Amino acid sequence: MGVREAFTELYGTAPEGVWSAPGRVNLIGEYTDFNEGFVMPFALPHTAVAAVSRRTDGILRLHSADIDGPIVELRVDELRPLTNTSWAAYPAGVVWVLREAGHPVTGADLHLSSTVPTGAGLSSSAALEVVTALALNDLFGLGLTRPELARLAQRAENDFVGVPCGVMDQMASACSTEGHALHLDCRDLSVRQIPFDLAAQGLALLVVDTRVKHALGDGAYAERREGCEEGARQLGVSHLRDVAYEDLQAALGRLSDERVRRYVRHVVSDDHRVDRVVALLDAGDVRAIGPVLTEGHVSLRDDLRISCPELDLVVDTANASGALGARMTGGGFGGSALVLTEATEADTVTKAIEEAFAAAGFTAPRVFPAVPSEGAHQVGRSAS
Repeated sequence: MGVREAFTELYGTAPEGVWSAPGRVNLIGEYTDFNEGFVMPFALPHTAVAAVSRRTDGILRLHSADIDGPIVELRVDELRPLTNTSWAAYPAGVVWVLREAGHPVTGADLHLSSTVPTGAGLSSSAALEVVTALALNDLFGLGLTRPELARLAQRAENDFVGVPCGVMDQMASACSTEGHALHLDCRDLSVRQIPFDLAAQGLALLVVDTRVKHALGDGAYAERREGCEEGARQLGVSHLRDVAYEDLQAALGRLSDERVRRYVRHVVSDDHRVDRVVALLDAGDVRAIGPVLTEGHVSLRDDLRISCPELDLVVDTANASGALGARMTGGGFGGSALVLTEATEADTVTKAIEEAFAAAGFTAPRVFPAVPSEGAHQVGRSAS
């Protein structure tokens, strides 16, 4: 049953519309977004879909096709941050943040269904937030731009849910276009759509979901963010984005805390890796980004220390079996890795990874191609 039919069965009337917002993978630029740096995500074909209707009585009703349970009923004027730890906190947080910003959201009925794997580092939460924000923006005629919706969705996750994420995931979900990677400046939210047609180059980019679940709310993410902010303070800049790569060694010499030094080295060098990948893609040399991806993984593993044995095994096995490059993607401590390979070698690389996991006694990974896909849109209409 589709979301439209399920909505009608749940609420007794047809929805006013159906909206879709994708998950994402991040090609390069990790933990750089909250440092006001650069990232390069793109949308996946996996989406959160919402059937939605307005209400005028201050009631918010939420239901998920993916989680057993009744309709969650809330009053919009009683929404409070950090009081709900269920999936419903994500759409409820969007309603709260819209109302906090002065927008007249008077209630809604939502039925949600998602194909974005949860806990895989593919931004299932951002997809829920963005699909809710876009639907309410359209239904209530709020007139917000895509970057504005992304910022509000980020604030919902920061302030209502309590996860101090940057804005990359929400921008990727809201603003991506099919066949492109999104080169995003996280300071001013300016974007450039960079053509990223792997199939035309005879290449494949694989997502390897290790099935190791991560939870960014557990404090490890917040600790690294705090360390980056401390590094910026000690270096006298507002954000680490302001430390030039050419000045990195001198900057590191001014930091006494080994942990802060590692975090600063990762962020500044990963911003530089984004620049390098952009230049290679602009030059049409897609294969040459492979070693940059692997270099990024080493930095995430050794400096940021957010990898895990399963992610390291994906990267090491992929590169040993002929891949062009690989790295973990997302918040870390599990989740997914990306593998760039010749399309003709994709099956060989996949088989090698699966066999390595079996030999290590790990849960079998889920492997699928990462296809740059369309951003959030009303179903039946193209993204605008």
